[in-house]
Amino acid sequence: MLRGFLMLAAFFGFTGVALGAFAAHGLKNRLSAEYLAIFHTGVTYQLVHTLALFGVALLAAHIPGRLVSWAGISFVVGILLFSGSLYLLTLTGVSKLGIVTPFGGLAFLVGWFFLGLAAWRMQLAV
Repeated sequence: MLRGFLMLAAFFGFTGVALGAFAAHGLKNRLSAEYLAIFHTGVTYQLVHTLALFGVALLAAHIPGRLVSWAGISFVVGILLFSGSLYLLTLTGVSKLGIVTPFGGLAFLVGWFFLGLAAWRMQLAV
């Protein structure tokens, strides 16, 4: 999982920066201020959880068990659903895509829960 999570972190980091630049320079005159803010929220959550995924990749090499892996998987799902739905919503104007966004937020929460549980169990094992 270490290599896979590191590669995903690199991909999401790269695309997060690229999408942020695209929004700042290519979309600022094409989207309303409200949609630009929504797009920016997607970029922010993507980049924050990219760093979390990077940390999960490093932890996966040192903490045995599935909890850290499940945290990483949850962060990936969260990025795809949360940020992805916000990008599509703003670029297509299809408001029904907003239905998907909370599932991405839930995936983020699940990821943080698994990460905390892994830390808790590590504490008990020491």
